[in-house]
Amino acid sequence: MNKLMYLWFAVKTVFCTCQPDHKINDFEKVRSHYKISKIGKLPAVASESSGLANGSAPGLFITHNDSGGKPEFYEFDLSGKLTSTINIPNSKNVDWEDLTKDPKGNLYVGDFGNNGTPRNEFEIYKINVSQNATEKISFRYSDQKSVAGVSGKPTFDCESLFYYQNNVYLFSKNWEKNKFVKLYRVPAEAGTYTISAIDSIKINTQVTSADISPDGKTFALLTYGKILLFRIENNRIDFSKPQGCFRLVKKQNEALMFLNNTDMLVTNEQGDIYRITYK
Repeated sequence: MNKLMYLWFAVKTVFCTCQPDHKINDFEKVRSHYKISKIGKLPAVASESSGLANGSAPGLFITHNDSGGKPEFYEFDLSGKLTSTINIPNSKNVDWEDLTKDPKGNLYVGDFGNNGTPRNEFEIYKINVSQNATEKISFRYSDQKSVAGVSGKPTFDCESLFYYQNNVYLFSKNWEKNKFVKLYRVPAEAGTYTISAIDSIKINTQVTSADISPDGKTFALLTYGKILLFRIENNRIDFSKPQGCFRLVKKQNEALMFLNNTDMLVTNEQGDIYRITYK
């Protein structure tokens, strides 16, 4: 990141607060419930960490790089040691933005970033690591006319996803002036789909990662400057149950995952690893 972009980003995150979320959507103030600790540095090869998932054994985690990186996953421990590099067959890293894992061990990486060259189609790669096999979930947005073009600011840009009950849920990055984050759902099976927003919520910053708690009762959105928590009821993923919001101004936060039902792991593109612990 050049100095000018970093200055713009730093100003943007410093002034990002939860006040609009408390006022507009009734999020609770929960910062006092969490301890935020910097616990390590990512391996140097993960220079633009943009997604997180559990690795091949307890205490190991997987990340990947952002747009233009190699089609690889990097497994590491919390000391920052690289334990393995996993090549992903039949894939290309156009703009990999987030990572999730299903109960069977399949990994899903979202190649759906769109803040550079306009795209006609977006992908989620479904990877069975043990079989070294990759399937492709392709999709377009229903209100996408032709090429999802760029006019001043990106359109149809997404950087976050998680798996839940045979579906992958996606959240728009929210570049538009109206600041509404849109929620989408796509089947977690190979195919070509057209998707429409199933819900939306006004959030005054951009969403960069998402995850769901192991018990399926909470999901979290990571943004530039804060984390927003939502309660899940009756197995429905939507924005109807805002739960809490707290600030997390730790440079360019791009990846989040639940470690258990309350604690989270966050990484940024500067290589820092943070643990967020519920007190």
